[in-house]
Amino acid sequence: MIRHIVMWQLHDPADAPKFKELLDSCKSVVPGILEWEVGIRSPRLEASVDVVLVSAFADKAALDAYQNHPHHKAVGAQLGAMRSHRMVLDYPTLAPGLADVDLAQDLSFAPTAPGAL
Repeated sequence: MIRHIVMWQLHDPADAPKFKELLDSCKSVVPGILEWEVGIRSPRLEASVDVVLVSAFADKAALDAYQNHPHHKAVGAQLGAMRSHRMVLDYPTLAPGLADVDLAQDLSFAPTAPGAL
């Protein structure tokens, strides 16, 4: 799985809802998009960017198909006019769900059950 995270600083932070709407129009353009979340700056919470996309793709081929899709390219052109800065990080990661195990609740990983003290 490939995690694809992109962050944008906008010329006008008030454009963040429209920016999010445009991004969300891309969330199902190709098979292999496993996760998709767009967040925008919230009052009273720390932020150094206005918009973030946190997504996951089944593999590099799915990410490449997304990045080369005509709809993604058209949306990217619109977003490009609205942003002053863009940062991206793509990296391989575990399969979906593996990072969501609550170890405080799931002791199945332990070789023996905890005993009484």
